[in-house]
Amino acid sequence: MIDKIINEINKKNNILILGFAREGISTYNLIRKYLKDKHLTIADLNTELLNINPFLKEDKNVNIILGDKYLDNLDTYDYIIKSPGINLKQIDVTNIKSKITSQTGLFLKYKNVKVIGITGTKGKSTTTSLIYEILKKCNKKPVLLGNIGIPIFSEIENIKKNNIVVLELSCHQLQYTDASPNISILLNVYEEHLDLYKSYEEYINAKLNIFKYQNKEDYKIWEIDSRDSYNNLKLDNNTFEITFNKDKIRGYKGVYLDNNKLYLKEGNNNKIIYNTKVKRLIIGEHNLYNIAAAFAVAIILKLNITKVSKIINKFKPLEHRLEYVGRYKKIDFYNDSIATIPRATINCIKSISNIDTVIIGGMNREVNLNELVEFLNNNQCTLNNCIMLPETGHIISKDIKNKNVYIVNDMEEAVETAYKVTSKNKACALSPSAASYNVYKNFEERGRHYKELIDKYSKR
Repeated sequence: MIDKIINEINKKNNILILGFAREGISTYNLIRKYLKDKHLTIADLNTELLNINPFLKEDKNVNIILGDKYLDNLDTYDYIIKSPGINLKQIDVTNIKSKITSQTGLFLKYKNVKVIGITGTKGKSTTTSLIYEILKKCNKKPVLLGNIGIPIFSEIENIKKNNIVVLELSCHQLQYTDASPNISILLNVYEEHLDLYKSYEEYINAKLNIFKYQNKEDYKIWEIDSRDSYNNLKLDNNTFEITFNKDKIRGYKGVYLDNNKLYLKEGNNNKIIYNTKVKRLIIGEHNLYNIAAAFAVAIILKLNITKVSKIINKFKPLEHRLEYVGRYKKIDFYNDSIATIPRATINCIKSISNIDTVIIGGMNREVNLNELVEFLNNNQCTLNNCIMLPETGHIISKDIKNKNVYIVNDMEEAVETAYKVTSKNKACALSPSAASYNVYKNFEERGRHYKELIDKYSKR
């Protein structure tokens, strides 16, 4: 596999590594290990790149382009190895699209191991980690890679033919790929990342690349209850449809919810595979979709379903994803910083039985927030307090009815207010329904700051 990847790179004459953060660095390191004298160009917005990576100053076969014009003249390169964080929305890629690849594209093209790929607007990391944990405890020798934080090229030399690679895939990693995983999972699609795509349709098509290049021996798994489902996708006997409504299943196989149980449908046969009322650590009805996807993988790989159920029940939620922070001053605090769209915040509120306060707001990316406003104004939404952060929280604050609305300027004021207004033995959740980039580097930094402030104000 590595030989084929290096051989393809070596055939190209004018190579650009576009983006030089964690993934770009691992691309450079792999190329340099095998092609020490290959001329490369590195382009990145960060003007401090050489100070951060002084080893580049010693490389006589590299050209460095930094700053605002780093995306200029992309058509002059023969081969562009793009990092997922690079935004090409403002670039006309019509004439260069065939030249753009990535670690994901190269790995999938030349893979010699079984690969399970997971994408979706929400639930990717939870589902990826859950599948990895199941395979690990079933002795299937899984390797965890991709958008979850581990670049493929950082571990590619350690992958053996008896491994199963579990690969979390973002829309950015999928957009320019021309190969697909053996088992591909599309959890859902909602409006997200619209600041990075020319249209919602372009975003959806990036996600659909996870299926586009599969062959007849590969498997598709997708959730068909997502608001924007994929009815145009081809059904075959290797397709699993995941739904909470069994009447929606159009194909041969499906996993569906009925009467608090997950069922496997194969043809005319229906078999109970999981009791959803059994206590588990990952809460919320929305997580049943992630669990259903994991069961579909387990069925494909012929794993012991009883053992898989026990593994699922003990699986701990990931940080920043409906994470229980703890009880402070008789208030339960939850960190759901990953919630960057309305649907995620709605799921959070529905999942916490004693919720009294929610902290909302972040970067305005023109995502439609009407669904969230309508939910908060519905009488069935029983929480009492909405603490509104800039920018989006302030924008929708005037539209919230029959709730106590508190407009704050930053996270510290939000947490201080939460301690004052949340009733004892009730819960407060950070579930912003917006991205963090107006204040924080990412949702992780936002979630960590929130937790630090919870601890700080618990001592006052």
